[in-house]
Amino acid sequence: MENHHHEDRNGVVDGSRSALIFLGTGCSSAVPNAMCLIQPSDPPCHVCFQSMSLPPDRNPNYRCNTSLLIDYCHSDGKHYYILIDVGKNFREQVLRWFTYHKIPQVDSIILTHEHADAVLGLDDIRAVQPFSPTNDIDPTPVYLAQYAMESIATKFPYLVLKKLIEGQEVRRVAQLEWNIIEEQVDKPFVASGLKFIPLPVMHGEDYISMGFLFGENCRVAYISDVSRFPSSTEYVISKTGAGQLDLLILDTLYQKGSHNVHFCLPQTLDAVKRICPRKALLIGMTHEFDHHKDNEFLAEWSKREGIQVQLAHDGLRVPVDL
Repeated sequence: MENHHHEDRNGVVDGSRSALIFLGTGCSSAVPNAMCLIQPSDPPCHVCFQSMSLPPDRNPNYRCNTSLLIDYCHSDGKHYYILIDVGKNFREQVLRWFTYHKIPQVDSIILTHEHADAVLGLDDIRAVQPFSPTNDIDPTPVYLAQYAMESIATKFPYLVLKKLIEGQEVRRVAQLEWNIIEEQVDKPFVASGLKFIPLPVMHGEDYISMGFLFGENCRVAYISDVSRFPSSTEYVISKTGAGQLDLLILDTLYQKGSHNVHFCLPQTLDAVKRICPRKALLIGMTHEFDHHKDNEFLAEWSKREGIQVQLAHDGLRVPVDL
């Protein structure tokens, strides 16, 4: 399969740069919405029906759970692959986009929070690790908050437990090394040589999810699950605060109205205006969004406001110099 995303204007693949690869840009239930297919409305949902009729690499309305892969090119030219979130569709994302973008491995994992659409693919990490029937391989480092660690220990005790109980058979499972990070903007951590600053945000008023700020040359903030920005977090990523972002990747669930645990498009665009990045790409969309139609609206908005905003899509590859 020809890989257009890898090529520059002359058709040359540039392997000396870092890149952001959007493995998923959809909400937790993903798109198409199953109910639109098993109990279709009259007329049927255009976005969901279209997403079944076109192959995913030509269909930006087919959306898996939100996940970002950072292809980080070190100064020595070696590439490291950092995965943010491992949701319910992780195996599908590997089959579709790792193969398409020639991603050979996952070097480290960062988790925003412990909801199903961010962690339920952790079992499948073994599929991208070297095969060892005795689990005798180097574990993949995972970076996560303490509360997420506790939740995952309940959901996946066999991925957290280090020692087998006497008499217990060895079974091949993903080998993971758990690293607790603090939910504070002044407590950075390093994954595969790249520095990340945690961006705690409200995901509903009873819950903190994390976004991440990374990149020295190109400042990128990734915030997949947010209903409100604490002022200390917003300051770190605002043009009027600690400095303008080159790219803001931000949550937007529904096209209209509001939601108790996510931004919808009106709140997302308000936040983009306040934060004022050079460019914003939106993720986390439901089937309310039609990629082409809504990007036409956003192109008009961008012209008016002077900030380039577009919906991202699964498989999108954005070259960056981190």
